[in-house]
Amino acid sequence: MLRTVTLTALLLTVGSASAATLTVFAAASLTDAFTEVGRAFDAQTGNTTTFSFAGSQALRTQLENGAKADVYASANDAQYTPLVTKGMVAAGQPFVRNRLTLIAPKSNPALQTLADLAKPGLKLVIADKTVPVGDYTRRMLGAIDRSNAYGRDFSARVLRNVVSEETNVRQVALKVQLGEADAAVVYATDVTPTLRPLVRVIALPSRFNQSATYPIGVLRASASPDAAQAFVTFVKSAAGQQILKKWGFLSPQ
Repeated sequence: MLRTVTLTALLLTVGSASAATLTVFAAASLTDAFTEVGRAFDAQTGNTTTFSFAGSQALRTQLENGAKADVYASANDAQYTPLVTKGMVAAGQPFVRNRLTLIAPKSNPALQTLADLAKPGLKLVIADKTVPVGDYTRRMLGAIDRSNAYGRDFSARVLRNVVSEETNVRQVALKVQLGEADAAVVYATDVTPTLRPLVRVIALPSRFNQSATYPIGVLRASASPDAAQAFVTFVKSAAGQQILKKWGFLSPQ
């Protein structure tokens, strides 16, 4: 209880001293959760937090090309660590985890099991390999190949069915929502209340699934570093974690 009170007091102090306007660059899969986190944080601090949601790789490129932001939250270390190496962002603090799942249009029977991903003619949408979820997807396929559960060429057969590679996970999910694909690989958190009535979810066996760990940190060029750090602190607090859990994210440990 004391820790919660102290954190709240700290956040209120940051806000009351001088309200800041923050820009947070965040992975597309965080769209719903961070929008709610931002509202809660702003209500406590008096700050104004705006978000830019996109594929982590696109956000990294924007930052490397001079885009201004205060906080960066990536869906994997591969798109975060290079900015640490360049001195552009503080060391990443893991704040949530995610898992992969398969989705298919509710009225489309083409995908029933994981094995069906390799069925000739299936229209599959995944993310580009530079996108964190695209990298996790390929890692999952590699794990399946190594197991020989569906034949050692399973991933090759699956990838032959790919009809589109998207630049962020929300675009992947949208293809299924619009009926433009028979199946897609997304994060479990992308099956939002809006999407859930429109799709079937096919769970992946835990031995093949991938644990996606998300890092967050303050950008060195932030114009409001104290307020930016307060946002990171709020994300990692009990209140922030409760919101993230509500949207399906797992704790970082």
